[in-house]
Amino acid sequence: MTDAAVLSDDETIERPDLTQVIREAILDAQFAPHQRLIEADLSERYGASRASVRTALLNLAGEGLVERLPNRGARVRAITVDEAIEIVEVRIGLETLCARKAAENLTPADADQLRALRADIEAAIGSGDLMAYSRLNQELDRRIRDLSRHGTATQLLERLRAQSARHQFRLAFHPGRAATSAPEHIAIIDAILSKDPDAAEAATRAHLSGIVEVLHGME
Repeated sequence: MTDAAVLSDDETIERPDLTQVIREAILDAQFAPHQRLIEADLSERYGASRASVRTALLNLAGEGLVERLPNRGARVRAITVDEAIEIVEVRIGLETLCARKAAENLTPADADQLRALRADIEAAIGSGDLMAYSRLNQELDRRIRDLSRHGTATQLLERLRAQSARHQFRLAFHPGRAATSAPEHIAIIDAILSKDPDAAEAATRAHLSGIVEVLHGME
């Protein structure tokens, strides 16, 4: 969601979609950590009713992305490095499961799309475009969740991603991190393309364990 996508006065967002729109705006850094989320401003920005905005903020508070302040409304919640580490530790179990399922479920059409994504990741790294690389990492995460066809794991991972998105963005720009993580992502893709669940699980575990080590260095 960019500023260009702000709705005109004669457009409205249905309540479930408004939660998604505000969530993506926070994940895209349109709202900073600890920034107040004023209902009247959000209502005007998105062409939605105050009641819809209030419900969306309550939904996001339930996800841990927004915090409600007594008599002061809501603001974007900032998580600590310790919390980010705990989240990644939980993600290890869920993402290794999804990687296994993705390898088991892969179809020829899925494989073609995954090869194209692999090529895009290599191109982004080759050109030094870390913004594109960060976006492609998120796309790879989504693709693996979709390929897993595991609804419960997908829902839990999407919630965890929302809580840790800002630390993931920082990681993409951590000195030397891209040079390490790119081969790890390629290894995950190659294992899934080989339809090797054990290799997909191992590659995913190694990648996420590396993230935990980097986060420890940020403490």
